[in-house]
Formats: sequence, structure tokens, C-alpha cells
Amino acid sequence: MITISREHAKPAGNPRVSVDEAPLVQDQQSNRTNAPGPRRPERWLVALFLLSLPLLNPWIRGDGVGYYAFARAPLIEHNFDFQHDYQYANSSFRDARLDENGLPKGIFRTATGHLDNHFTVGPAILWMPFLLIAHAGVLLANALGTQVAADGFSGPYRIAMALGTALYGFLGLLCAFRIARQYVNERWALLAMISVWWASSLPVYMYFNPSWSHAHSAFSVALFFWYWHETRSARTPWQWAVLGAIAGLMLDVYYANAMVLVVLPIEAMRQYRVPWFGAPFNSMNGAWTAAELRLRHGIFAVVVIVCFLPTIITRAIVYGSAFESGYTPLSHWSWTSPYFLQVLFSANHGLLVWTPLLGFSIAGLFLLWKRQPALGSTLLAASLAFYLLIACYPDWAGISSYGNRFFVSLTALFIIGLAVLLDWFAGLFRSMRVAAVTASSILACFMLWNLAFMFQWGTHLVPARGPISWSEMIRNQFTVVPEEISSKVANYLFHRSNLMQQIEQRDIEQMHAK
Repeated sequence: MITISREHAKPAGNPRVSVDEAPLVQDQQSNRTNAPGPRRPERWLVALFLLSLPLLNPWIRGDGVGYYAFARAPLIEHNFDFQHDYQYANSSFRDARLDENGLPKGIFRTATGHLDNHFTVGPAILWMPFLLIAHAGVLLANALGTQVAADGFSGPYRIAMALGTALYGFLGLLCAFRIARQYVNERWALLAMISVWWASSLPVYMYFNPSWSHAHSAFSVALFFWYWHETRSARTPWQWAVLGAIAGLMLDVYYANAMVLVVLPIEAMRQYRVPWFGAPFNSMNGAWTAAELRLRHGIFAVVVIVCFLPTIITRAIVYGSAFESGYTPLSHWSWTSPYFLQVLFSANHGLLVWTPLLGFSIAGLFLLWKRQPALGSTLLAASLAFYLLIACYPDWAGISSYGNRFFVSLTALFIIGLAVLLDWFAGLFRSMRVAAVTASSILACFMLWNLAFMFQWGTHLVPARGPISWSEMIRNQFTVVPEEISSKVANYLFHRSNLMQQIEQRDIEQMHAK
């Protein structure tokens, strides 16, 4: 039996992190400490989140029809019959799927007789607590004499769904903030979180399209990284089980999130150095044998499979096979000719040209690699694995997408990377106040640019699908957006139903024009 020895050396300021992976310690320029600070910033963040709630748009549209159907149909109809979901859907979704009698077309029936629904079940799992409360409230209100439709489509259900989405998105941001502040001054972690919050694609899927899965994906990935980070130096069997449950949920929410699990093989390679190379592995839980490590990894794998069962079961019910996803078969992916540059730079929702702040976040991950090689290389590997997968996906641009919506999953990594870059940037100044004002001013420009761009996309001043004209987009930023934004925001807040109908009609017109 091979024994893995260790020593009880603890890094200053954070006993949860192993010696070779300790958070950054005091810096002469910023005089920061790696110990978590007071909770005042988190209280301010909660206040900012509450102030943002009027932006919630409780509609069920596009891909959201499929995601929401996995929650509504079992809750209301106690089955997986999605006919009413098809019929209630927005026009651009409904028109392509219903015949002249308002019934689903036969081509959308699967081998089991169910309507096609290739969307993941994870968001429905996360919504269910909110929808159960809404359903109970509707039933109680109706028993007291009101008349609210208990069909899953009426206002209380949609508001509960949208509120749940926003809350999960915010919790994902907090998880990332808590990781980042262990490596940089809290002010940079806070500024990075707020900046990525409002200068990425996240707001579209956290507020405007809450029935889509991306805010849930940002949450589940952030939760995974947070728990992985907090336990990575001394993970007990129970903690391996919890990490497995989070990973299973993460896969239920979005299949592509499997790529971030690359952090575990990398971690395992370091842990198995004893049987492979004879080097020690330092753990705070005592000496581990190779067999004990395998047991822990086995527990993780079993729990992941158990927690992935909702996906397996729903695939079997809808398609007749647990291994049928309903998406483009893997054999049809672009494995030999990936869209490497297009994913990043295309006018068709390229990540770095639609949401340019994220380029600085990626640069920050490389800087973290230089400062903390073990952690930085692991996070970069997860980002690269995710990027490679999306580059091989035939619909890499996301069809109807603000920016490249797939990368919303990596929100936590973008926040960590930007926080490290801001910390480096602050070192260029003699005064931290000057550094903070300068950084805040620059980031405010990114946020304002992104908010104006989101306005263009949401109101279809630029096409929701396909490439855009950059000259038209830039002109709109400085001419059309300032003229229209005040009236449109007022309509969004106080006459939202009419505005959404106008947006839907404009979307249909643009689709037919192609």
C-alpha cells in the first residue's frame, strides 16, 4: 500500500487552502490581505440586485418554451405532454410548429409520441421551488374567491420563474466574488463582479430572457468552482459527494458544462503523484493512500451519475433512449474544422467583439497563471476546454444570441480573471484612490457601451440572428439609442406587454426578410 505523506503547514490568512496554492498575501502597493473582509460589500450588492428587479421580464419565449415546459407540464398536468406549451409559445416559436388547426405538426412528434423537447431539465429543477410556492398561492387565492388561472402560464408563475432566474444569476455572481476576494483586494473583486455583471451577456439572460438556461448555468458553474476551491486542499468523502451533486446539477442545466470538469483530472494528476512519481501530496486530513483517493473519486462519480438521472430519465421518456439528446449528433460536429476565430471575433455574435470586456478577463486568467501557477493553469484549462467545444459546435454563434451566450457559463472565471487584472492595474499607480477612480471610469464605459448594445439587440435595431453591420451598430450607439432609450425604457417598465408584442413582431419580420 502506498501512503501519501503530508505536513500540517497552513498558509497564513486562509487555512482552507494548501501551501502551494495559497491566496496572494500582502502586497506593498495595495497593502491588501487575503482574509475575507466585512460583509458590507455583499449587503451593497444585495441592495443593487433588489434595485435591478424591475428589469425582470417574465415572458416565456424561444428556447425558454422548452426549458419551462419541463417544469410546467409535470407540475400542472402531471405528465410530459408539451402541447399546451407549444400553443402558448411566442409567435416565432409557435408558427413553425403548429398546423392550421393550432395543433402540433406531426414532424415534431418523437418515437414515443411526445413532442420534441431537446432542452435540458436542469433549469426546471431549479425553478421548481419557486413554482411550487406560486402554485400553492394561486390555489389558495382561488379558494378565497379570486380567479387566477392555475395553468402555469398566468402571471404568478411567470413572475416566480423570472425571479428564480435572477436570484440564481445573482448567487452565481456572489460565488465568484467570494473566490476573487481571496486573491486580490476586495475593492477589485467587487468592481470586477459589477463590471462583468453589466458588461457581458449575462443581463440578457438574467432579466430579459429569464426562461432560457444561461443564468442557471452561470450559477451552477460558479457554485461548482466555489465549492471546489473551498475544499480542494482537504476534501472529505462527504465533501466529494456534495461536489458530485453540484456537478450533476451543472450537467443537468447545460451539457457543455462538462468541459469545466477538466479541473478534476488535473487535480487528480497532482494527487496521484505518489504512485506515479514518488512525490508527496500534502493534505490537511492526514496521509492518504492511493486506494483512499480512488474511493473519494469513485464517490464523486457515483453521485454525479445519480444526480444526472433527471436528464437520463426525461430523455428516455421523450425520445425513447437515455442517450438521445435531441441536439445535432456529435458525428456532425466540426471536429476537423473548428470555428476558432469566428467564435471570438465574428460579427455573428463573436465573444470578444460583442462583449470586449471579457478579453481583459481572459488576460487576467493568464496573469493569475503567472502568479498562482497551479490555480491559474487549472482555470485556464477549464476555459480552453469549454472554448474548444463551442468552436466545434455547428451552431457556435448561438443563432438568436446576445454575444456568444454559451460563454455565460464561465461568468465566474471572467470575474476572477478581471479581478486579478484590476489588481495588477492598480500596481501601476502610486495612489489606490487614483487607481480606483481610473479603473471605475474605464469599466463604466464598457458597461454603458454594453447596455446600449443590449438595447439595440433587444429592440432589434440590430438583427438578433446572424452577423450585424458594425458601422450601423456604432452609428446607432451614438444617434438612435440616445433618442429612443428613454421612451423605450419607460414602455419596458410601465407598458411592457405592448412593447414585447412590438419586439416579437419585428423579430418575425426580420426572420421572414432573410
